[in-house]
Amino acid sequence: MDLFTLNMEEKLKKNAPLADRMRPEKISEFVGQKHLLGEGQFLNRSIKADRITSMIFFGPPGTGKTTLAMIIANTTNMIFEKLSAVTSGVKDIREVMDRAEENLKLYNRRTILFVDEIHRFNKSQQDALLPFVEKGIIILIGATTENPYFEVNKALLSRVMVLKLESLTKDDLRNLIKNALSNKEKGLGEYKVDITEDAINYLITIAEGDGRTILNSLEIGVLSTSANEEEVIQIDLDTIRSSIQIKTARYDKDGDEHYDTISAFIKSMRGSDPDATLYWLAKMINAGEDPKFIARRIIICASEDVGNADPNALNIAVSAFNAVNVIGMPEGRIPLAQAAVYIATAPKSNAAYMGIDKALEDIRNKEIGKVPSHLRDGSYPGAKKLGHGMGYKYPHDYENAFIPQQYLPTEFIGKKYYEPTENGYEKEIKKRFLSYGREL
Repeated sequence: MDLFTLNMEEKLKKNAPLADRMRPEKISEFVGQKHLLGEGQFLNRSIKADRITSMIFFGPPGTGKTTLAMIIANTTNMIFEKLSAVTSGVKDIREVMDRAEENLKLYNRRTILFVDEIHRFNKSQQDALLPFVEKGIIILIGATTENPYFEVNKALLSRVMVLKLESLTKDDLRNLIKNALSNKEKGLGEYKVDITEDAINYLITIAEGDGRTILNSLEIGVLSTSANEEEVIQIDLDTIRSSIQIKTARYDKDGDEHYDTISAFIKSMRGSDPDATLYWLAKMINAGEDPKFIARRIIICASEDVGNADPNALNIAVSAFNAVNVIGMPEGRIPLAQAAVYIATAPKSNAAYMGIDKALEDIRNKEIGKVPSHLRDGSYPGAKKLGHGMGYKYPHDYENAFIPQQYLPTEFIGKKYYEPTENGYEKEIKKRFLSYGREL
């Protein structure tokens, strides 16, 4: 490395964001992920013993995925290579693999390959890694914010360990602030900063478990605030609010947050909790989720979880979908909220949903029953000669428009698919069936 390159790198390091400058270089400096790095835990043992296996770090932004890879690089005797899945192609992968193979043959040294955002590699790029991981020529360490069980192909996934990193706790984030404000070499220790507890709590709130966010937000707050006559930078809640961008909910419409949030929304409606229902609805609306997607989920819940306990739920859900389609957003939030709250507070029954699934299971797994002769179409010439439609009793000719007769195939007589509950309107359905003498 020449003098000019060294000088440039020193300047870049000095002017890097606080989160980069404060990046720990050894396990003892790392904050969070005690389930992996605590004394006696798997990753702690692996790093100390220099027994690293191929693995994928999976977790939210700012939880230390790249930092862990760098710590491993600093402590292992292996050669360390790094690729970004955003900018690297198959050619780049093969060049690294060639070097790794050469180093193993000539110097008996294995290579750790760190792939940032590994979920962005397509199938052919992932396949290019596979034989080298399988043979042990490289130790693969991937980092991703996306669920690898969805984004990484099964062949590669079966050869690595998936390690889940959790969002940093409030205590973890508080420690990051404390360390940054006290560190004179890499942090903000050269400044006299007086920060209130309210400001710290607000920083922790906007970070949402993201260490990178809290450090960089803290730096903006400190550097954008003038010192007083005593050269003290005083940061209170108002200072932080005015100097830090308002937080937006973490939400990736193609990732785990999307699926986890819609799951929480549906389960809150099913669980009859209107407050939680509105909370998750608000999160999706604020994040820009497709309102038609939300409305479709409400329609499904209206049939699956409310069903005939309140038949009007489906009407309201469909009306909300149509209303959103007509008026758009942001006004569409109102019918969405109305429908979601109606579903959440309605009596619940999944009897129709369970019934159709039981019937489908019989259709798919058992011999299909024949249509009874009296139910067959008797309208075409010659049908009567075949006995089709003969003996059919027209229900409207009888009291209450009901007359017992065989409707199921002979092979399925007595089979029960729909079993109404005692909830809401379904209680009336059950009472009417019993009055007809129908066994339930």
